[in-house]
Amino acid sequence: METLLPEQRLIHASPIFKANASTDLTLYSAAQDRLSFWESQAQKLEWFRPWRAVLEWDRPFSKWFVGGKLNASYNCLDVHLDTHRRDAAALIWEGERGEVRSVTYAELHDEVSRFAAALVQEFGVQKGDRVTIYMPLIPEMVVSVLACARIGAIHSVVFGGFSAQSLADRIEDSQSTLVITADGGYRRGSIVPLKSIADEALTRFPDIPMVVVQHMGAPVAMDPTRDHWYHHLMDRTVEGLDAEPMDSEDPLFILYTSGTTGKPKGIVHTTGGYLTHAKYSSQLVFDLKDSDVYWCTADIGWITGHTYVVYGPLANGATVFLYEGSPDYPNKDRFWEMIERHRVSILYTAPTAIRAFMKWGDQYPNAHDLTSLRLLGSVGEPINPEAWMWYYTVIGGGRCPIVDTWWQTETGGIMISTLPALAPMRPGFAGQPLPGISVAILTEAGESVTSGGGLLSITEPWPSMARGIWGDNDRFKSVYWSTFESYFAGDGAMIDDDGYVMVLGRVDDVLNVAGHRIGTMEVESALVEFEGIAEAAVVGIPDDIKGQAILAFVILKEGVIPSPDMERAAIEWVSQTIGAIAKPKMIIFTPDLPKTRSGKIMRRLLKSIANGQPLGDTSTLANPDMVSALQTVLDTSLKRLL
Repeated sequence: METLLPEQRLIHASPIFKANASTDLTLYSAAQDRLSFWESQAQKLEWFRPWRAVLEWDRPFSKWFVGGKLNASYNCLDVHLDTHRRDAAALIWEGERGEVRSVTYAELHDEVSRFAAALVQEFGVQKGDRVTIYMPLIPEMVVSVLACARIGAIHSVVFGGFSAQSLADRIEDSQSTLVITADGGYRRGSIVPLKSIADEALTRFPDIPMVVVQHMGAPVAMDPTRDHWYHHLMDRTVEGLDAEPMDSEDPLFILYTSGTTGKPKGIVHTTGGYLTHAKYSSQLVFDLKDSDVYWCTADIGWITGHTYVVYGPLANGATVFLYEGSPDYPNKDRFWEMIERHRVSILYTAPTAIRAFMKWGDQYPNAHDLTSLRLLGSVGEPINPEAWMWYYTVIGGGRCPIVDTWWQTETGGIMISTLPALAPMRPGFAGQPLPGISVAILTEAGESVTSGGGLLSITEPWPSMARGIWGDNDRFKSVYWSTFESYFAGDGAMIDDDGYVMVLGRVDDVLNVAGHRIGTMEVESALVEFEGIAEAAVVGIPDDIKGQAILAFVILKEGVIPSPDMERAAIEWVSQTIGAIAKPKMIIFTPDLPKTRSGKIMRRLLKSIANGQPLGDTSTLANPDMVSALQTVLDTSLKRLL
């Protein structure tokens, strides 16, 4: 792959930051013996029974710390109760309307253990059962996740922005036996009716009970034969439940991520290996200290929220800040006002948010005291050097190092990041693989690229790697392990002469909108369900804020006349069917689409047309005249965006 973004700047962390950092270069030398290194990291957790083997590897399936027993909830809570962290804040939560709650480790342990008891006693939830969690970002969401882990139930968290249909699809695929939700949530001053959305989803599953957290306090319909208030359950559950010993390879959670087919992929992560990497990478990358107030802005519905809001920070005894609302409500300085008031010291957010902050103007952060910040992080997609420098100078005041992290739902935790205490930062570059992680940039033939662009691959097994796709391991093999002998991440990347990696983005059909990976087929399927649309294809186009926006091409049924009203209605339909994150920015009505002779839509060609790039090989096109016609239609339509 060509590399078009040369970047030579090197930026060093301050001597004070380096001197106070809790790592040194010996970590890299220790990682030369990879299995011994990971064994030493696993030993930092509390195990009920030791393992008999560090790794059993049968490509593409791994087993780590084989035979060992532990519990993730125990390692996030119980281990801190006899330490100075017992009465320290585990969570500081702020709601969009300004409510603030602080929960100590002792209080969180009590809440989690009692809710775990309620799940067992009231609903008969057992080890291995699946529980779907569909909630706003409130402390009870953390409680629900850790309560499931405490009893060995497999949690499946569904982002609160997803529609009833998307929620139902995930409940069905995971065969969940219980749903946990809330009466609603808040977003930009509006109510998100989570309970009514969950009600709609459960019309397909009338026998599944539902627990409802009373967050808003507004009246909601409660089915007395199915629905149970969280606070009523907790009122009658006095004694908590001890943590269940779990095998290292017992599943901890399923998390659904979009693929290139219509069916979402349920990525499975297990307990011992995942928690080992979550604790290790959180401490290493963010240099966590007892004095830190750590804020990862991700929702727990995404993998970033699993690993770097819940499991990693809490396993390290950190104080985690949670915020339910949006960054621009009621004003565009909301983030900066909260950082100043709560003395947040670590901020981990997405380039999408950073670019939005840039667009709004420096006056908003400049109006607040951000000197409590000591480390900044970026996650979700590649960050362009311009945004990196703005983040560094305006938000960090030129004193806060930036950790630009690359990883995926499937990897479980951070794979690549500069460690500012050990190496200089380079804007736009994620950096180098973490100690213990083996990464290579490969040609299509699988040959290593020592300098330049290629395909990003992880070449050796690592503890937090996905153990498969729920119910579809053949798909797991074909998606991730059919390109190379090693794991193919689906991303293009370049590596420079110093071994720094810059991730260039997806090389398949998966869209990356505001850090969210969205399968083209899911959006296309939703569009075709809309009355009057016969066929659809979607591609990504550059967007200053989101990084990438969705452009949809649709063919209408005979006799249907396109109109602006139809476009707006179809866009809203996608939002209702899948979720607002999947809304197309624009719909192009076209009489045909470029297709191969076998009938496949050439999305690569659509992407090239939409982005004004060279078309490449068109020899397989069945309708080559369509290209010029589509370019004309697109040129006219895009003027509406200018």
